[in-house]
This record gives sequence, structure tokens and C-alpha cells, in this order.
Amino acid sequence: MSSDVTVVLPDGSERILGPDATGADLAAELGGRAAKDALIAVANGIQLDLNQPLPDGSDVSLVFPASDEGLEVLRHSTAHVLAQAVLDLYPGATFSIGPPIEDGFYYDFDLPNDQTF
Repeated sequence: MSSDVTVVLPDGSERILGPDATGADLAAELGGRAAKDALIAVANGIQLDLNQPLPDGSDVSLVFPASDEGLEVLRHSTAHVLAQAVLDLYPGATFSIGPPIEDGFYYDFDLPNDQTF
């Protein structure tokens, strides 16, 4: 049987969460902006999807869209959505690189049959 998970927040306070608690559980526990806007959790410096379990005893913070880290997360995720859309619309397309950059993101694609978009 799993035991409760204790995490330390950036202000030094501790939160005791249920067994197998996730970043989403922490955000819900904190309520307000955290419950509505959190994008990811960072546990001991490692970025975690909100649905991943939080390690017991870890230092945890939540990342929000208005932060530099949050903007990078959004750009990274949006680049993946773009890549999937192009692959769906252009069967046979391939892609190479698509990183988030300071002003947004991009992807390089090679389309079959000399197609362009």
C-alpha cells in the first residue's frame, strides 16, 4: 500500500498529499490560479507532466504560462502540435528539428513530391 507524499513548496512550506499524488493533485490542493493555470510541475529540478507522480520529499514548484519557463513549455508543446498537423495533412512528410526559440518556435519539414505550403 502506498503512503502519503510530502512535498516542499518554494516558500519552504510542506504539503502532505495522498498516495501517488501528481502535480495536478498539488495544483488542485493549492486552488485558485494554481488549479486553473499550472502547466507542469518541477520536482527537484526535473520537469514533470502534471499527471506524473511527485516524488516523496521533493522540492516542487508549479510552472505558469506567464513565466519564461511556462512560455517555453507552451512553445515546445505547440511545435509538437504543428508537426503532428503537418504529418496528418501531408502523408509522407518528414521533419527534422523544431525547437522553441526566443520569439516562438519553428519546424523544418520535407514534403513529398515537391509539395510546398
